[in-house]
Amino acid sequence: MEGNANVKPELASEAVNVIENVAGTYPGYRRAHARGYMYEGIFTPNGNASPLTVAAHLQDESVPAIIRFSNSSPIPSHPDAISPVKGMAVKFQLPNGEASDLIAVTIPLFFAKTPEAFVDIADFFKSAKDGFPNLKELAKILLKYPESKASLQMLKEMRSPASFSTCQYYSIHAFYFVNAEGRRQAIKYEWVPDAGLSMLAKEEVAKRHPEYLNEEMEERLKQGPVGFKLNIQIGGVNDPTDDSTIAWSEDKQVITVGHLMISNKIESFADHLLFDPTNIPAGIECSEDPILHFRHHAYAISYDRRTHNQ
Repeated sequence: MEGNANVKPELASEAVNVIENVAGTYPGYRRAHARGYMYEGIFTPNGNASPLTVAAHLQDESVPAIIRFSNSSPIPSHPDAISPVKGMAVKFQLPNGEASDLIAVTIPLFFAKTPEAFVDIADFFKSAKDGFPNLKELAKILLKYPESKASLQMLKEMRSPASFSTCQYYSIHAFYFVNAEGRRQAIKYEWVPDAGLSMLAKEEVAKRHPEYLNEEMEERLKQGPVGFKLNIQIGGVNDPTDDSTIAWSEDKQVITVGHLMISNKIESFADHLLFDPTNIPAGIECSEDPILHFRHHAYAISYDRRTHNQ
Protein backbone atom coordinates (compact mmCIF):
# COMPACT_ATOMS: atom_id res chain seq x y z
CA MET A 1 0.00 0.00 0.00
CA GLU A 2 1.72 3.14 -1.24
CA GLY A 3 1.26 6.78 -0.38
CA ASN A 4 1.77 7.40 3.34
CA ALA A 5 -1.29 9.36 4.40
CA ASN A 6 -0.40 9.33 8.12
CA VAL A 7 -3.75 7.87 9.12
CA LYS A 8 -4.22 7.07 12.79
CA PRO A 9 -5.55 3.47 13.02
CA GLU A 10 -7.43 4.28 16.23
CA LEU A 11 -9.63 6.68 14.26
CA ALA A 12 -10.86 3.75 12.18
CA SER A 13 -12.01 1.92 15.29
CA GLU A 14 -13.72 5.08 16.50
CA ALA A 15 -15.46 5.43 13.14
CA VAL A 16 -16.81 1.88 13.22
CA ASN A 17 -18.02 2.44 16.79
CA VAL A 18 -19.82 5.61 15.74
CA ILE A 19 -21.57 3.81 12.88
CA GLU A 20 -22.73 1.13 15.33
CA ASN A 21 -23.93 3.78 17.79
CA VAL A 22 -25.89 5.52 15.06
CA ALA A 23 -27.35 2.59 13.13
CA GLY A 24 -27.16 -0.29 15.59
CA THR A 25 -25.16 -3.51 15.48
CA TYR A 26 -26.12 -6.33 13.12
CA PRO A 27 -23.99 -9.43 13.79
CA GLY A 28 -22.45 -10.92 10.68
CA TYR A 29 -23.04 -7.82 8.54
CA ARG A 30 -20.73 -5.14 7.18
CA ARG A 31 -20.84 -1.85 9.08
CA ALA A 32 -21.62 -0.04 5.82
CA HIS A 33 -23.19 -1.39 2.63
CA ALA A 34 -24.69 -4.07 4.86
CA ARG A 35 -26.97 -5.79 2.37
CA GLY A 36 -25.44 -6.91 -0.88
CA TYR A 37 -25.60 -9.57 -3.55
CA MET A 38 -22.73 -11.52 -5.08
CA TYR A 39 -22.23 -12.28 -8.76
CA GLU A 40 -19.51 -13.76 -10.92
CA GLY A 41 -18.16 -12.52 -14.20
CA ILE A 42 -15.21 -12.11 -16.53
CA PHE A 43 -13.16 -8.96 -17.00
CA THR A 44 -11.46 -8.52 -20.37
CA PRO A 45 -8.84 -5.77 -20.72
CA ASN A 46 -8.33 -4.19 -24.12
CA GLY A 47 -4.66 -3.29 -23.75
CA ASN A 48 -5.21 0.47 -23.65
CA ALA A 49 -3.86 0.63 -20.10
CA SER A 50 -0.63 -1.20 -20.95
CA PRO A 51 1.41 1.96 -21.67
CA LEU A 52 0.38 3.31 -18.25
CA THR A 53 0.58 0.29 -15.94
CA VAL A 54 2.05 -3.18 -15.62
CA ALA A 55 -0.96 -4.35 -13.55
CA ALA A 56 -1.63 -7.95 -14.63
CA HIS A 57 -5.41 -7.66 -15.07
CA LEU A 58 -5.08 -4.60 -17.34
CA GLN A 59 -2.92 -6.14 -20.05
CA ASP A 60 -4.36 -8.59 -22.61
CA GLU A 61 -5.64 -11.57 -20.64
CA SER A 62 -9.20 -12.02 -19.35
CA VAL A 63 -9.56 -12.73 -15.64
CA PRO A 64 -12.44 -14.05 -13.50
CA ALA A 65 -14.12 -11.57 -11.17
CA ILE A 66 -16.47 -11.61 -8.19
CA ILE A 67 -18.85 -8.65 -8.01
CA ARG A 68 -20.86 -7.39 -5.06
CA PHE A 69 -23.68 -4.90 -5.62
CA SER A 70 -24.98 -3.28 -2.45
CA ASN A 71 -27.00 -0.64 -0.66
CA SER A 72 -24.96 1.96 1.20
CA SER A 73 -27.07 1.77 4.36
CA PRO A 74 -25.49 0.16 7.45
CA ILE A 75 -28.92 -1.28 8.28
CA PRO A 76 -29.48 -4.55 6.37
CA SER A 77 -33.28 -4.29 6.52
CA HIS A 78 -33.42 -0.89 4.84
CA PRO A 79 -35.40 -1.04 1.57
CA ASP A 80 -33.46 -0.46 -1.63
CA ALA A 81 -35.27 2.84 -2.17
CA ILE A 82 -34.12 4.38 1.13
CA SER A 83 -30.41 4.60 0.38
CA PRO A 84 -29.95 6.09 -3.10
CA VAL A 85 -26.18 5.49 -3.18
CA LYS A 86 -25.31 1.98 -4.41
CA GLY A 87 -22.02 0.15 -4.37
CA MET A 88 -20.18 -2.03 -6.86
CA ALA A 89 -17.17 -3.91 -5.48
CA VAL A 90 -15.13 -6.03 -7.88
CA LYS A 91 -12.50 -8.59 -6.92
CA PHE A 92 -10.30 -9.44 -9.89
CA GLN A 93 -8.72 -12.91 -9.75
CA LEU A 94 -5.18 -12.29 -10.98
CA PRO A 95 -3.18 -14.81 -13.07
CA ASN A 96 -0.68 -15.33 -10.21
CA GLY A 97 -3.42 -16.51 -7.86
CA GLU A 98 -3.72 -13.24 -5.97
CA ALA A 99 -6.61 -10.79 -6.13
CA SER A 100 -7.10 -7.06 -6.61
CA ASP A 101 -10.10 -5.03 -5.49
CA LEU A 102 -11.86 -2.07 -7.07
CA ILE A 103 -14.59 -0.47 -4.98
CA ALA A 104 -16.90 2.09 -6.54
CA VAL A 105 -20.16 3.86 -5.68
CA THR A 106 -22.81 5.80 -7.58
CA ILE A 107 -21.59 9.21 -6.41
CA PRO A 108 -18.27 10.66 -7.64
CA LEU A 109 -17.34 12.68 -4.54
CA PHE A 110 -17.01 11.85 -0.86
CA PHE A 111 -18.47 13.99 1.92
CA ALA A 112 -15.39 14.05 4.17
CA LYS A 113 -11.85 15.21 3.42
CA THR A 114 -10.21 13.62 6.45
CA PRO A 115 -10.86 10.69 8.83
CA GLU A 116 -11.45 13.21 11.62
CA ALA A 117 -14.17 14.91 9.59
CA PHE A 118 -15.73 11.53 8.75
CA VAL A 119 -16.00 10.60 12.43
CA ASP A 120 -17.41 14.01 13.33
CA ILE A 121 -20.02 13.98 10.56
CA ALA A 122 -20.99 10.35 11.24
CA ASP A 123 -21.39 11.17 14.93
CA PHE A 124 -23.74 13.99 13.92
CA PHE A 125 -26.13 11.31 12.60
CA LYS A 126 -26.87 10.09 16.14
CA SER A 127 -29.97 12.25 16.37
CA ALA A 128 -31.25 11.06 13.00
CA LYS A 129 -34.40 8.96 12.95
CA ASP A 130 -33.80 5.22 12.57
CA GLY A 131 -30.07 5.84 12.24
CA PHE A 132 -30.35 7.24 8.72
CA PRO A 133 -28.93 10.65 7.78
CA ASN A 134 -31.34 13.57 7.84
CA LEU A 135 -30.02 15.74 5.03
CA LYS A 136 -31.81 18.88 6.22
CA GLU A 137 -30.26 18.61 9.66
CA LEU A 138 -26.93 17.80 8.08
CA ALA A 139 -26.87 21.25 6.49
CA LYS A 140 -25.88 22.63 9.89
CA ILE A 141 -22.56 20.87 9.78
CA LEU A 142 -21.65 22.48 6.47
CA LEU A 143 -20.56 25.56 8.36
CA LYS A 144 -17.82 23.44 9.91
CA TYR A 145 -17.03 21.34 6.82
CA PRO A 146 -17.83 23.45 3.72
CA GLU A 147 -15.92 20.97 1.53
CA SER A 148 -18.80 18.52 2.09
CA LYS A 149 -21.30 20.71 0.25
CA ALA A 150 -20.68 19.35 -3.28
CA SER A 151 -21.14 15.71 -2.31
CA LEU A 152 -24.18 16.37 -0.13
CA GLN A 153 -25.83 18.39 -2.88
CA MET A 154 -25.37 15.44 -5.24
CA LEU A 155 -26.81 13.15 -2.59
CA LYS A 156 -29.92 15.29 -2.24
CA GLU A 157 -30.53 15.15 -5.98
CA MET A 158 -30.00 11.41 -6.40
CA ARG A 159 -32.87 9.14 -7.37
CA SER A 160 -33.18 5.40 -6.88
CA PRO A 161 -31.87 3.37 -9.82
CA ALA A 162 -34.02 1.12 -11.96
CA SER A 163 -31.33 -1.55 -11.71
CA PHE A 164 -27.86 -2.15 -10.33
CA SER A 165 -26.99 -2.54 -14.02
CA THR A 166 -28.13 0.96 -15.00
CA CYS A 167 -25.86 2.95 -12.69
CA GLN A 168 -22.50 4.57 -13.25
CA TYR A 169 -20.03 3.78 -10.47
CA TYR A 170 -17.03 5.87 -9.41
CA SER A 171 -13.89 4.99 -7.44
CA ILE A 172 -14.02 8.41 -5.68
CA HIS A 173 -10.32 8.16 -4.81
CA ALA A 174 -7.35 8.69 -7.09
CA PHE A 175 -4.76 6.00 -7.69
CA TYR A 176 -1.45 5.96 -9.55
CA PHE A 177 -0.76 3.74 -12.52
CA VAL A 178 2.92 2.81 -12.80
CA ASN A 179 4.33 1.58 -16.11
CA ALA A 180 7.38 -0.53 -16.98
CA GLU A 181 9.62 2.57 -16.94
CA GLY A 182 8.39 3.56 -13.48
CA ARG A 183 6.38 6.56 -14.68
CA ARG A 184 3.38 7.36 -12.46
CA GLN A 185 0.07 8.68 -13.74
CA ALA A 186 -2.82 9.73 -11.49
CA ILE A 187 -6.14 8.17 -12.49
CA LYS A 188 -9.67 7.60 -11.25
CA TYR A 189 -11.94 4.73 -12.27
CA GLU A 190 -15.53 4.67 -13.46
CA TRP A 191 -17.79 1.78 -14.49
CA VAL A 192 -20.18 2.70 -17.31
CA PRO A 193 -23.19 0.39 -17.86
CA ASP A 194 -23.83 -1.19 -21.26
CA ALA A 195 -27.56 -0.82 -20.58
CA GLY A 196 -27.33 2.95 -20.15
CA LEU A 197 -28.39 5.01 -17.15
CA SER A 198 -31.91 4.60 -15.79
CA MET A 199 -33.44 6.00 -12.60
CA LEU A 200 -36.93 5.72 -11.12
CA ALA A 201 -39.39 8.48 -10.37
CA LYS A 202 -40.48 8.75 -6.73
CA GLU A 203 -43.94 7.40 -7.48
CA GLU A 204 -42.40 4.35 -9.18
CA VAL A 205 -40.09 3.63 -6.24
CA ALA A 206 -43.00 3.58 -3.82
CA LYS A 207 -44.51 0.63 -5.70
CA ARG A 208 -41.36 -1.49 -5.65
CA HIS A 209 -40.52 -4.40 -3.38
CA PRO A 210 -38.00 -3.57 -0.58
CA GLU A 211 -35.42 -5.71 -2.39
CA TYR A 212 -36.49 -4.84 -5.93
CA LEU A 213 -32.92 -4.46 -7.17
CA ASN A 214 -32.11 -8.08 -6.35
CA GLU A 215 -35.29 -9.23 -8.11
CA GLU A 216 -34.58 -7.03 -11.13
CA MET A 217 -31.05 -8.40 -11.54
CA GLU A 218 -32.28 -12.00 -11.35
CA GLU A 219 -34.76 -11.34 -14.14
CA ARG A 220 -32.25 -9.39 -16.21
CA LEU A 221 -29.59 -12.12 -16.01
CA LYS A 222 -32.11 -14.65 -17.33
CA GLN A 223 -32.00 -12.67 -20.57
CA GLY A 224 -28.20 -12.67 -20.75
CA PRO A 225 -25.05 -11.24 -19.17
CA VAL A 226 -24.86 -7.74 -17.73
CA GLY A 227 -21.98 -5.59 -18.94
CA PHE A 228 -19.93 -2.63 -17.78
CA LYS A 229 -17.16 -0.70 -19.50
CA LEU A 230 -14.20 0.23 -17.28
CA ASN A 231 -12.92 3.74 -17.91
CA ILE A 232 -10.05 5.62 -16.35
CA GLN A 233 -9.95 9.38 -15.98
CA ILE A 234 -6.47 10.83 -16.53
CA GLY A 235 -5.56 13.33 -13.84
CA GLY A 236 -4.11 16.69 -14.82
CA VAL A 237 -1.52 18.79 -13.00
CA ASN A 238 -4.22 20.70 -11.11
CA ASP A 239 -6.39 17.70 -10.22
CA PRO A 240 -5.98 16.82 -6.51
CA THR A 241 -5.01 13.28 -5.59
CA ASP A 242 -5.35 13.76 -1.83
CA ASP A 243 -8.89 15.14 -1.55
CA SER A 244 -11.95 13.09 -2.57
CA THR A 245 -14.34 16.01 -1.93
CA ILE A 246 -13.09 17.92 -5.01
CA ALA A 247 -14.06 17.03 -8.58
CA TRP A 248 -11.40 16.76 -11.25
CA SER A 249 -11.44 19.13 -14.23
CA GLU A 250 -14.33 18.59 -16.63
CA ASP A 251 -12.08 18.37 -19.68
CA LYS A 252 -10.18 15.37 -18.31
CA GLN A 253 -9.13 12.63 -20.72
CA VAL A 254 -11.09 9.39 -20.41
CA ILE A 255 -9.77 6.05 -21.68
CA THR A 256 -11.66 2.75 -21.85
CA VAL A 257 -9.37 0.00 -20.52
CA GLY A 258 -11.62 -3.06 -20.43
CA HIS A 259 -15.04 -4.63 -20.15
CA LEU A 260 -16.78 -6.66 -17.44
CA MET A 261 -19.42 -9.27 -18.23
CA ILE A 262 -21.49 -10.46 -15.27
CA SER A 263 -22.99 -13.89 -15.91
CA ASN A 264 -24.88 -15.07 -12.85
CA LYS A 265 -25.62 -14.67 -9.18
CA ILE A 266 -23.62 -16.68 -6.65
CA GLU A 267 -26.33 -18.20 -4.50
CA SER A 268 -24.22 -20.44 -2.27
CA PHE A 269 -21.33 -18.01 -1.80
CA ALA A 270 -20.96 -17.01 1.85
CA ASP A 271 -20.67 -13.24 2.11
CA HIS A 272 -17.36 -13.40 3.95
CA LEU A 273 -15.13 -11.72 1.39
CA LEU A 274 -13.20 -8.61 2.31
CA PHE A 275 -13.15 -5.97 -0.41
CA ASP A 276 -10.40 -3.44 0.36
CA PRO A 277 -9.75 -0.45 -1.96
CA THR A 278 -6.05 -0.56 -1.04
CA ASN A 279 -5.72 -4.21 -2.10
CA ILE A 280 -3.98 -3.49 -5.40
CA PRO A 281 -1.31 -5.25 -7.47
CA ALA A 282 2.10 -4.22 -8.76
CA GLY A 283 1.60 -1.46 -11.30
CA ILE A 284 -0.98 0.41 -9.20
CA GLU A 285 -0.31 2.54 -6.12
CA CYS A 286 -2.59 4.28 -3.64
CA SER A 287 -2.72 8.04 -3.75
CA GLU A 288 -2.09 10.31 -0.77
CA ASP A 289 -5.83 10.55 -0.01
CA PRO A 290 -6.15 10.02 3.78
CA ILE A 291 -9.72 8.72 3.45
CA LEU A 292 -8.49 5.94 1.14
CA HIS A 293 -5.96 4.75 3.71
CA PHE A 294 -8.50 5.23 6.50
CA ARG A 295 -10.88 2.85 4.70
CA HIS A 296 -8.22 0.13 4.77
CA HIS A 297 -8.16 0.21 8.57
CA ALA A 298 -11.93 0.65 9.00
CA TYR A 299 -12.74 -2.23 6.64
CA ALA A 300 -10.35 -4.52 8.52
CA ILE A 301 -12.09 -3.73 11.81
CA SER A 302 -15.54 -4.24 10.30
CA TYR A 303 -14.40 -7.53 8.75
CA ASP A 304 -13.03 -8.79 12.06
CA ARG A 305 -16.26 -7.99 13.88
CA ARG A 306 -18.61 -9.51 11.34
CA THR A 307 -16.55 -12.69 10.87
CA HIS A 308 -16.70 -13.11 14.64
CA ASN A 309 -20.49 -12.63 14.36
CA GLN A 310 -20.38 -9.36 16.29
